[in-house]
Amino acid sequence: MTDTLQTAPADRLQQAASILLTPGGLDLDTLDQGLGHAMGPGIDFADLFFQRTWRELWSLEDGEVRDAGYYIDGGVGVRSQSGDQSGFAYSNQITAEALAETGRIARGIVRSGERQRIVPAHAHDHALRYGQADPLASLSAEEKVAMLKRADQIARAADPAITQVSVSLAGTHDVVMVRASDGTLAADIRPLVRFNVSVIAVRSGRRERGSAGGGGRFSMRELRDRNVAEEYAREAVRQALVNLEAVEAPAGQLPVVLGNGWPGVLLHEAVGHGLEGDFNRRGSSAFAGRLGEQVAASGVTVVDDATLDERRGSLSIDDEGTPGACTPLIEDGRLTGYMQDKLNARLMGMQPTGNARRESYAHMPMPRMTNTYMLPGEHSPEEIIASVERGLYAVSFGGGQVDITSGRFVFSASEAYLIENGRITAPVRGATLIGNGPEAMSQVSMIGNNLALDTGIGVCGKEGQAVPVGVGQPTLRLDEITVGGTAEQ
Repeated sequence: MTDTLQTAPADRLQQAASILLTPGGLDLDTLDQGLGHAMGPGIDFADLFFQRTWRELWSLEDGEVRDAGYYIDGGVGVRSQSGDQSGFAYSNQITAEALAETGRIARGIVRSGERQRIVPAHAHDHALRYGQADPLASLSAEEKVAMLKRADQIARAADPAITQVSVSLAGTHDVVMVRASDGTLAADIRPLVRFNVSVIAVRSGRRERGSAGGGGRFSMRELRDRNVAEEYAREAVRQALVNLEAVEAPAGQLPVVLGNGWPGVLLHEAVGHGLEGDFNRRGSSAFAGRLGEQVAASGVTVVDDATLDERRGSLSIDDEGTPGACTPLIEDGRLTGYMQDKLNARLMGMQPTGNARRESYAHMPMPRMTNTYMLPGEHSPEEIIASVERGLYAVSFGGGQVDITSGRFVFSASEAYLIENGRITAPVRGATLIGNGPEAMSQVSMIGNNLALDTGIGVCGKEGQAVPVGVGQPTLRLDEITVGGTAEQ
């Protein structure tokens, strides 16, 4: 961690203001005037969300750089709320004229009534969870290309079966500011980087893929210094070679052991989305109205935690200016909380939890996860595997989908193995896990002592918006879950 993490809120506000407001002739003192355009009769709440983003992407295929892009975007989103109705407008200009126009549009979308007032601004005192320096400027173009080529060379040299290698390096430098009618005034400067390696292995006419990657809220230089090019290249090759040896997956009702780390994506999809405030306020979640009830096996504790330093899903403030927090969701199997933004918290008589997120200034915020994970238990991974006579060990997942209302999910395993007589044996391919989120959580009978978070690859989609997230869990045993496979029984 660097000294920049100790920057005072006032300093961050001034830094963000110089980037976001000054070029358009605005300053912190003029924000209330801009906010006033979004207020008026019948408006309960209004906010301004300013953003400027620098994004860079490098990709290499067949040993050559195929794409290199640098993009800049920015603007302001203006929202007005009346009851449960929201009006929203945005502009890619940050000027007094743009604030007036977008404010009038947002206000005009919702109904009129009694006039509300704007509360004087007060800056939240919140901790920084990552450095403030531009992550893109930490390496030269030559150094970035060298990282890509090193990963390509390592992957190709690892095994003759590797026929194709794709490598990418991406990063964003994001500056945001929020001013709201409830008095909120907050700013954040967010770095985000990611490095990915994907390979294809061919042997005896069989073709399999392997991939690995990661990153977080730090600089590209830190990615290089952590030697991720070599680490992810070797991991992608390992996965592809394992899949070349895989047999067809079994099918039926089986005990399943989930590995630690990235398999937490199943928890994220099958349980996490169902605990977001909007779904529960509308009654469309399988968890709606169940606060205090047993929704998982005893020992299962799940949190959403935006406060982890430099993690992909972490936030110093959310996109409504609420400080990021660690929110307990399930404690010892009982449902204890939901993830909330300001709107749904107000309508449900609860407090915001720092989970309001949006893809950009051109989108409205909604309750979203940050870093969602299950806390560890007392069993060793070896003990959990040894407890299974015949079952499946799922190490990594690819695609998946969930129905929020019913809780039903389907997930495909990208790396999995048979468990026979308490031992991990042959790798399998074509395995899918099919189940219901609450029911699956009730099947947890052993929780490992080896909690791990994913390497920093999570992207969560909701209502057309994508945001970076983190997932994690220890090794888990689920006593019985439906496994879809292709092996003959």
